[in-house]
Amino acid sequence: MAGPIVVVDAEYLKEIEKARRDLRALISSNNCAPIILRLAWHDAGTYDAKTSTGGPNGSIRNKQELEHAANRGLNIAVELLEPVKKKHPKITYADFYQLAGVVAVEVTGGPTIDFVPGRKDSSDSPLEGRLPDAKQGVQHLKDVFYRMGLSDKDIVALSGGHTLGRAHRERSGFDGAWTNDPLKFDNSYFRELLKGETPGHLQLPTDKALLEDPRFRYYVELYAKDEDTFFRDYAESHKKLSELGFSPRRKNSALVQSAVVVAVAAAVVALRYLFDHYRGTK
Repeated sequence: MAGPIVVVDAEYLKEIEKARRDLRALISSNNCAPIILRLAWHDAGTYDAKTSTGGPNGSIRNKQELEHAANRGLNIAVELLEPVKKKHPKITYADFYQLAGVVAVEVTGGPTIDFVPGRKDSSDSPLEGRLPDAKQGVQHLKDVFYRMGLSDKDIVALSGGHTLGRAHRERSGFDGAWTNDPLKFDNSYFRELLKGETPGHLQLPTDKALLEDPRFRYYVELYAKDEDTFFRDYAESHKKLSELGFSPRRKNSALVQSAVVVAVAAAVVALRYLFDHYRGTK
């Protein structure tokens, strides 16, 4: 069941900025950016474009969804974030988790990601099986991400987010980090991937799949040599993922339009005053 309509007014936007500051402090002090990013991804990654179900709606906080195999360990992220969420009750969980994901990327040196609030909460969790399975390959990746409405470029760019964090055997069956610095967001995931398997660096079947498909490999090689391009594409893909099934309500855009109309009207009045004043001095 979807929550009530979210009115993104000036007060809501102010609360978002306060929460952003609190999230920066929390994530920096706890070095928890990787698991916070994973929470945001997994909340959004259940989206099905054909049925318009799942997606970034905060349902991952539900006990039954947290118990899905792909979400093992994410209860830690939910518990870490809850004290900050309680300080900002006006914000939906759907917005809050996606904002946390954006902040997790930024505080670890990654790109700035445009964040648009207004997502509704849902108490309905999708059935298990919509998230990527790290033990599978190319076709599985395409099936999962195409179902969301994402592209080959999105698949590779988002995979680059594995530059943060490490796998834990008790959660995924795998153990180890993808890069030398699991708390630094950069393009090293792609550089390590092109080196092949090396001691101390994890490569999952879904990682290796990025080298097997020619279209995927094109982006791997591009991002390995051009971090600026990776950052640009990652920011775009992350925004798409965080907005699956979500579009700002017209009422929200109407607030902006109203502000523009008021500004234009004020400018017209000012120009008329100046014109009349000029004529009066001649």
